[in-house]
Amino acid sequence: MNRPEIQMREWVSSVIVKYNFCPFARKEVESNCIHYQISQSITLDDAVMDMLEQCSALDQQAERETTLLMFEQGFKDFEEFLDLVDLANALLAAQGYEGKYQIANFHPDYVFADSDDSDAANYTNRAPYPTLHLIREASMSEALDNYNEPESIPEHNIKLARRKGIDFWQQLLQNCIDKR
Repeated sequence: MNRPEIQMREWVSSVIVKYNFCPFARKEVESNCIHYQISQSITLDDAVMDMLEQCSALDQQAERETTLLMFEQGFKDFEEFLDLVDLANALLAAQGYEGKYQIANFHPDYVFADSDDSDAANYTNRAPYPTLHLIREASMSEALDNYNEPESIPEHNIKLARRKGIDFWQQLLQNCIDKR
């Protein structure tokens, strides 16, 4: 396993699962159904091609429930990353994947549109690397159907993040980045 994958696995385990940011993640971690893919792409065109390759891999490998496509070198600028997210979503629809896969996204400098950089809530979407998370939409729909009040998940996460505070999350994310 290479270092970016080790760091992201640590982040999924010690942040996403431990603090229940995604109540559906534990099952996928325990079932080993998350694929971690590292991309060296630094251009939008190359990055979306990598994303489409991962969609195709999900098509062919039913045992993969979800893919975290991490950009080790590119998209360190959050605004540039948001351009990638927009393009990736548009291409997902154009290539016939709309309704089959959806994209969540994470970034080391993630800031919600209605927030500022100092809001601890941003850490619900901060990860060691710029990441496109490809999710099987049918599986997500099924999980949401079987979860009581799924609309409360983001609100719960934001409250937890703010209660713990920015220093806590900064240190936790740094611990993931420092993992070897």
